[in-house]
Amino acid sequence: MHTIQANGYAIHFNENSYEYLTETLLKEVYSKIFIMVDSETAQYCLPDFLANLATEVPIEIIEFDAGEAFKTIETCVEIWHALTELGADRKSIILNVGGGVVTDLGGFVACTYKRGIDFINVPTTLLAMVDASVGGKNGVDLGSLKNQVGVIQNPKAVLVDTHFLETLPQTQMRSGLAEMLKHGLIQDKNYWEQFKDLSSLDTDDLNNLIHQSVAIKNNVVALDPTEKGIRKALNFGHTLGHAIESYFLESDDKTTLLHGEAIAVGMILEAFLSLEKGFINTAAYQEIKAVISDIYPAVVFTENDINAILNLLIHDKKNEFGSVRFVLLNGIGDVKINQEVENPLIYKAFEDYKN
Repeated sequence: MHTIQANGYAIHFNENSYEYLTETLLKEVYSKIFIMVDSETAQYCLPDFLANLATEVPIEIIEFDAGEAFKTIETCVEIWHALTELGADRKSIILNVGGGVVTDLGGFVACTYKRGIDFINVPTTLLAMVDASVGGKNGVDLGSLKNQVGVIQNPKAVLVDTHFLETLPQTQMRSGLAEMLKHGLIQDKNYWEQFKDLSSLDTDDLNNLIHQSVAIKNNVVALDPTEKGIRKALNFGHTLGHAIESYFLESDDKTTLLHGEAIAVGMILEAFLSLEKGFINTAAYQEIKAVISDIYPAVVFTENDINAILNLLIHDKKNEFGSVRFVLLNGIGDVKINQEVENPLIYKAFEDYKN
């Protein structure tokens, strides 16, 4: 798979990733390499990554607990202290090896430590490969509210090694697949069509789909790096999806949803809103609902759940002047951004989802 050039950095794939990394660590003369991992990637991915890391530069491993619950400023404070104690300076580099939590949090740590040091993202989950590690968004959650604190700053590079996917359970693969489905729905109808039948998918097919997904996201980000306009298209399914994810994360009596599981529900709900607004037809909506429902198990919502989720919408980052703003589909492969939707219509979307 060929390298994708982004704004100010490149996204390398498989063997090209390690060639780039070896050359960069030799050329840039870093004082020390810090590898950021969580407890999952430390066990399943770090040994293979270290085996491909050819350098004479001193290496330190910084590990934190896995899970969205640890994507917090408190974790960052612990890591900033660790970096200081281990002698990190402005000529150090951080390699973030892990899923979206690691790349988001590790990027934020790098952007803020000593006012910014170099970092490279090495995504190890499907979700991180096609979404979290591309586009320069770095940050942490504020309580249960997703990505409320952060910065937009690009890594030095992104290295996508699809062999890491062999370590993932099917639930994590499905979680990443949601973002790929989204990319087709918002930008490329032909790409979306490829997900209607996944029964004969092989490794080469998956690699090509990942490459196309990264290219779609990169093209959108390149047009609008700071999310003033068209980059908001990437938030399709996320206005309700993030609220659902936050609610299930903070509720003691709920099983926490993976990001992609919540976004899958969000995409069905927001496709229904698109239908009700007259932006897509019934056939398109039924197709979207059928494809997504075939991949993801249904989530049960009570009336109290729905009320609580709607209350969380006021914290959505896309809101402007106190108004909740949605990204809705304008047919498969196109979007309308900054759409206001009234609560009664959102309740109607949940009713349709439950049926």
